[in-house]
Order: sequence, then structure tokens, then C-alpha cells
Amino acid sequence: MIDETQVPHGWEKLLWKRQAYPDSYIPPKLFLSSLQRNPNLKPYAYWPLVILSCAITQHLSTIFIFISVFVRLKEHALDPRSLVCISVTCYFMGYVTWNTFDVKQNDPERHLKTFKSSIMMFLVLMSLSPVLRTLSAATSPDSIWALAAVLFILNALLSDYRANRTESDIHEGLSSVLSMNAAVSASVVLASRLSTDVSVFALMLFSIQSFALFPMLRHRLQACPTVVWLCITTGLWILAVWLVASLSRTVMWLYICILFFVTLIAPAVLIWAQRYKNIIRGPWDVAIPKVN
Repeated sequence: MIDETQVPHGWEKLLWKRQAYPDSYIPPKLFLSSLQRNPNLKPYAYWPLVILSCAITQHLSTIFIFISVFVRLKEHALDPRSLVCISVTCYFMGYVTWNTFDVKQNDPERHLKTFKSSIMMFLVLMSLSPVLRTLSAATSPDSIWALAAVLFILNALLSDYRANRTESDIHEGLSSVLSMNAAVSASVVLASRLSTDVSVFALMLFSIQSFALFPMLRHRLQACPTVVWLCITTGLWILAVWLVASLSRTVMWLYICILFFVTLIAPAVLIWAQRYKNIIRGPWDVAIPKVN
């Protein structure tokens, strides 16, 4: 505690009161009395960080699953009609899951509006498929692969991985919109390398579900019990590894190393780096008004 005798006579820390001292004046004895180090520091715990990093793991798994599906369509190892059926089935399963967490807005008019929007999106993608198939006919394949890789990296970096979204966060932020646009753009340039209109339509439908609808559902699923959240993450991880393994062992091990680092090593690095965090607060900071 600072003794009142150490404070100059007549000086008060008030800006609205005229005094014989400059506004920026602080007595030397009081200058470091209000010094604070890391006032709002909350130490991290390892396993809660691992659980939070599962959102990143799920998103990376979705990207690798999508790339594996594209390669199979391009090599005619996957029937595009089967992919359409899988996408429609996943859509209805996701819609039922969404309404399970959103009982308040579970009314028939809302379901009918959603069904009409889905049919409209279905028809738009079907009508644009011939155009998308010839979109990059004059572009070299190397440019297409490089552009798609950059767009997917932007999608992963800009995606919203927050776990504590409230009801006021229904509208996606700018970074989420940019992330979705990057993924859909990457899907468009990849779809332009397919040989049939049905394959283009199937890939774009799968892209909309993977990068536009699933991220919104993922935020709802984060309210599930931890066991369910970990099971979903493990299921996507195993599916991605299984799909990539049959295409390239090198890519499979690269993918496993990336997920191992993101899920298990990165939280430990964050906890280690937190010990070097040093935020100093003092009288030189901008004053924060306190309003009752």
C-alpha cells in the first residue's frame, strides 16, 4: 500500500478536475503501484484443448475426404449416382440432427421452406453442371491443382472453430463466409476436370454439404457430450484415412502426421508457450471508464 503522505498535496487522479499538475502526471511513488502482470490469464489444461482441437481435426478430415472422392470420380472408380444418393442421405440425417438441437423452431412451415430451398439448390446445381464442366478447359492441370490447394488452405485457415457460439451468432462472420467461398471455389475448379455432367453435379452437391452445411452442424454438435463429440471426430478420421490409404500411402502418412500434430502436439505447444506470456498493465494504459 502507498502511504497518503507520498502523494503530492492536492493531487487526485481525476481528469475532469482542474489541478496544478498536467493531465499525464503520476507521482513517482504511485507510478508502479498499480502494475499488473497477466491480469486476465487463465491457464490452459491439456485435455480440454485436445477436445477443442477436434473441430480442426474434423474439418481437415472433411477436406481429405472430399479430395479422395474427387480422385475416385476422376478415375471412374466411383459411380456419381451413388455419391448423389449418399449426399442426399447425409443431408436428411444432418437435418434431423439439426432439428433435434433446435426444438423451439421445429414447425411445419419452416420444414416446408427448407425443403423448397433444397430443391431449388438441387436444380441450380443440375443446370450449372454443363457450364462448370467446361469452365477451365483451356487451363493447364498444374494450375488447377495449385489453385485448388491454395483455396483449400485458405478454407482451413479462415474456418470458424469456435465452440461457445450463442444464439446471437447465427449469422456467419466474414472469415466463415470467406472460408466457405474458398472451399466452393476449389470444388468448382476441381469439378471442371471431370468428364461427365453427372460427376460434376455429384461433386458440387457433396461440396455444398461438406463446406457449407456441415460446418454449421458442427457448431451444434459441439454441445453434445464429450464422448459423442470424440466418436464423431474418430469416425471422420478413420474414414479419411481409409479413403486416402487406397490412393496414396505417402499422402496417408502425411495426413496422419498433420492430424497427430494438430490434435495432440499443438495443445501441448500452446500450454508450453503460455508460460512466456507477459502482459503488463499500468497507469500508462488508456483509461477504461467504469459505468455503474
